[in-house]
Amino acid sequence: MSGIKRPGLAKDPGSESTPGMDPFADTLQRLREAFVSGRTRPAEFRAAQLKGLSRFLQENKQLLQESLAQDLHKVAFHSDISELIICQNEVDLALRNLCTWMKDEPVAKNLITQLDSAFIRREPFGLVLILSPWNYPLNLSLVPLVGALAAGNCVVLKPSEISKNTEKVLAKVLPRYLDQSCFAVVLGGPEETGQLLEHEFDYIFFTGTPRVGKIVMAAAAKHLTPVTLELGGKNPCYVDDNCDPQTVANRVAFFRCFNAGQTCAAPDYVLCSPEMQARLVPALQSAITRFYGNDPQSSPNLGRIISQKHFQRLRGLLSCGRVVIGGQSDESDLYIAPTVLVDVQETDPVMQEEIFGPILPIVNVRSLGQAIDFINRREKPLALYAFSNSSQAKVGWEDTTASSPSTPSPTTVPACSPTRAWRC
Repeated sequence: MSGIKRPGLAKDPGSESTPGMDPFADTLQRLREAFVSGRTRPAEFRAAQLKGLSRFLQENKQLLQESLAQDLHKVAFHSDISELIICQNEVDLALRNLCTWMKDEPVAKNLITQLDSAFIRREPFGLVLILSPWNYPLNLSLVPLVGALAAGNCVVLKPSEISKNTEKVLAKVLPRYLDQSCFAVVLGGPEETGQLLEHEFDYIFFTGTPRVGKIVMAAAAKHLTPVTLELGGKNPCYVDDNCDPQTVANRVAFFRCFNAGQTCAAPDYVLCSPEMQARLVPALQSAITRFYGNDPQSSPNLGRIISQKHFQRLRGLLSCGRVVIGGQSDESDLYIAPTVLVDVQETDPVMQEEIFGPILPIVNVRSLGQAIDFINRREKPLALYAFSNSSQAKVGWEDTTASSPSTPSPTTVPACSPTRAWRC
């Protein structure tokens, strides 16, 4: 991971720090003092911050679309549906419900509390740290920020340095819309993030990889800081023999390739019988051609890989199994073609880590039971997708480590793993 080696505040991201001095101490002290003063607690103050965030989204829409296009090759429509609209809806939801959320909730009394006033009061944590990723750099920064502001916290936002254009907008423009005595954007790479985590926070919200999640958890444990970890995983997609292959292909190809596959909840690999594979591969080719044309590289709807490092990692995975669709790459354009791999083994590198690119391996299983056993042998995924018209398939998935789809149907049904805090 490349990083900005000069940490600083949003209002002055280029300022130098004195050697040996803590670059974040003054900022964190300022925010703590603001929280202790009670400034963030009134509903009027919280609503004002949320309205400022709404103005930021509305008044800088084109600037945000341009930054997302530069970072991830997102067209305006994709930026709207996967980033801007989601953020705006979250703000609107919080403004509509703020007063209700802040009300005390009466609870039943027991023998010991019979003479007491018993209720639940929701208190802000205090100083909250949000560590956001690069794949949805606006959405996964601002959605947790909405919750933190609505709850009356002071917030430090650390956007990813990898999505550098969006990071720049968040650092330079967003603070103008919020109370800077209670909110700050800090910059930097892994080294600066490590320095930041040495400080004590009252809550940490992290979105990213399990590897970095362990670092965040270890740092939080030193201060007994509560955390939310939204982590990725290898999300299985089971396809039963009784499905329409084109319906499956349309939905899997769209989600696998959206944002160039750089989505934590996207289907990561397909489990199906050899017979279904023979029907599914041409259907996937048809879907990819329909979505991106005969030359996907020239399609405005296909994103690009975020960096050279991630491009090289993905290109190495193209040697796994056998390529039956795609396989092309262009380093100068950070382009990986929508690719389908067959003859993939469980021990292949492509099956060892989250792919995070437009590459879809197909692993053959002979039965529903074999597919369930395959998934249960692995770490719990973030989501499970099952395509089936069989009621038996629904019953079967109830025994998986990822929990089960609610209804058997030929549509994708995500099942959130109970060990993950999923806010994608």
